[in-house]
Amino acid sequence: MDVQGTDIFQRLLNGEAVPFSDPDYFRIINSCNETRKLLVQLNAASDGEEIMTLLRKITGFDIDATSMIFPPFQVNYGKNTRIGKNVFINFDCTFLDLGGITIDDDVMLAPKVSLVSEGHPLAANNRQTLTVGRIHIKKNAWIGANATILQGVTVGENAIVAAGAVVSKDVPANTVVGGIPAKHIKNI
Repeated sequence: MDVQGTDIFQRLLNGEAVPFSDPDYFRIINSCNETRKLLVQLNAASDGEEIMTLLRKITGFDIDATSMIFPPFQVNYGKNTRIGKNVFINFDCTFLDLGGITIDDDVMLAPKVSLVSEGHPLAANNRQTLTVGRIHIKKNAWIGANATILQGVTVGENAIVAAGAVVSKDVPANTVVGGIPAKHIKNI
């Protein structure tokens, strides 16, 4: 891959690991700083339309009016988050989206859900590297309070992630998972 000719954000979306020493890494930091400025406004707002207008600015996409978010909300970048129709995001959710986050229609996120599409290698000599993996929450899934979805995970259609779960592997459609690490509880 021609690293010099590919935008650092596209490289991340392509799943490339990027070391902190990358000459373009400053672009990530600068973009995240710009997002934080908009988050201060979003998290101080109480009007639903103003909140959605700011969320659209953060993501750069026209999020449908049927979706709703309750601040406070945290996202580090924002431009790699896609939110479908009739999505509900409750208080205190956190998105790390440099690896990409897609939330399909009719998804519900309970308070304090974390969607973490980013991480670091286990090896100490490589840890100053950003690794990524897309997160996809499919249609009509429900993510319980304080659950964490890690990089590279797809939560299947109609699936439920129990409160407090840490999900490191894909969740099949029409199932309930829970625990740390999340395991199959039952089919629905």
